[in-house]
Amino acid sequence: QVQLVESGGGLVQPGESLRLSCVSSRSMFNIPAVTWYRQTPGKERELVAVITNGGSATYATDSVKARFAISRDNTKNTVYLQMNSLKPEDTAVYYCATRLGSTIYWGQGTQVTVSS
Repeated sequence: QVQLVESGGGLVQPGESLRLSCVSSRSMFNIPAVTWYRQTPGKERELVAVITNGGSATYATDSVKARFAISRDNTKNTVYLQMNSLKPEDTAVYYCATRLGSTIYWGQGTQVTVSS
């Protein structure tokens, strides 16, 4: 089992930045890929970015890739999502998740609101 806790969300204006954190209750050295998702009301949860245990990153879209950066610090049991040049369409609840065996573990989510 693992517990994931997200933090770092908030209300920002367009063009500003936020850094989200996802802290694991288990050593991140034992956690495989970690994924950031986001969800807006009435829509399905969508993948934002993935990072492997070795640090390889993949992004869902070119827009996200150009503005966001996913990273992990295994010594702090934490995965980050640095979000720059935020747009109103980035408004969502952001979740981190990981799969151990056949079980997917989710955090509780952190709200990001981009509005002027």
